[in-house]
Amino acid sequence: MNVTKWFGAVLLSVSLLMTAACANTNTQENNQSEKESATSETKEKNTTVETGNKSLSNIKVLATGGTIAGSSDSDTDTTGYKSGSLGIDKVIDSVPQLKDIANVTGEQVANVGSENVDNALLLKLAKRVNQLLNDDEVDGIVVTHGTDTLEETAYFLHLVVKSDKPVVVVGSMRPASAISADGPLNLYHAVKIASTKEAKGKGVMVTLNDRIASARFITKTNTTTTDSFKSLEQGYIGEVAGEVVSFYNEPTRKHTADSEFDISKLKELPQVDILYGYQNDQKYMYDAAVKAGAKGIVVAAAGNGTMSTEAIKGAKEAVKKDVVIVRSSRVGNGIVTHEKMDDELHFVSSDSLNPQKTRILLMLALTKTKDPDKIQAYFEQY
Repeated sequence: MNVTKWFGAVLLSVSLLMTAACANTNTQENNQSEKESATSETKEKNTTVETGNKSLSNIKVLATGGTIAGSSDSDTDTTGYKSGSLGIDKVIDSVPQLKDIANVTGEQVANVGSENVDNALLLKLAKRVNQLLNDDEVDGIVVTHGTDTLEETAYFLHLVVKSDKPVVVVGSMRPASAISADGPLNLYHAVKIASTKEAKGKGVMVTLNDRIASARFITKTNTTTTDSFKSLEQGYIGEVAGEVVSFYNEPTRKHTADSEFDISKLKELPQVDILYGYQNDQKYMYDAAVKAGAKGIVVAAAGNGTMSTEAIKGAKEAVKKDVVIVRSSRVGNGIVTHEKMDDELHFVSSDSLNPQKTRILLMLALTKTKDPDKIQAYFEQY
């Protein structure tokens, strides 16, 4: 081989070696890039809230539907709209000012009118709230909800949430499509409250119309007006005025982190029915409830839990079949006092809880005991 051919062969070999080395380097870089990309995607999926601004609280909004997510073809329609027609992303996007007060992300738990909230959804929502609050990156929870049964869900969460972090339930009386819709400002206030350090340890709160109320005491008092939610006897625990969140009272009954009710392993709740007391009410209502599988019956009785002779007959028969009877009142305010009759007939009195909230506490009490004396103690503590 002459010198020229030998030198050419050497150059060709060196060139091939360099090409192979470059290809190997590019392959390693591509593999590393793919690993980094996959890691980044995994981190994004595992992140429960947007934490872009480290100086702001991280608030998760859990949506269940309701009027706050409702819409109609007419902007003057405030009653014939469709509840839960908007997803949580659109609801959050309608309040761009939220980004100035918190790192907010949404999650659609359900999208129904609150008349369709059932026990299964209550358990699903509560378990998700507890799961999120166990995350150190989550500072508070806002739950958007229809107003018709909002107080029931709020009180359920008040009894089963296992954290002292703020939880605020919010709704609206007008749909998102209406002139002067109240939902956007209510949502802004809810996030503002959940972001406030002073809200910690106050249990589950409800906010509409600038007021802050304890879930234990708030109730819907009007079918359509924006000031429907009131705490008439015990009062509100705070209010939002301008950009300022102020608290004036504390809920004194046991709740959230101090509650002994644990739903983490529950797959269903005991059936509890509400029977309405009225003139000429009959025993067959109690018979029907027991036959349908009721483990507890709440009586929305007249006055101070007054029951007719026929109602008492039905209730006594139910007790013999191991069904717990709780006397509440259809009046809407005041305490149903515990009387000698309750001890004699093994009934329970509801204290100041209205019938719908009495049902919530009775369901949870029945997961612990059927003893009416112990259940009575729950009504005096919660």
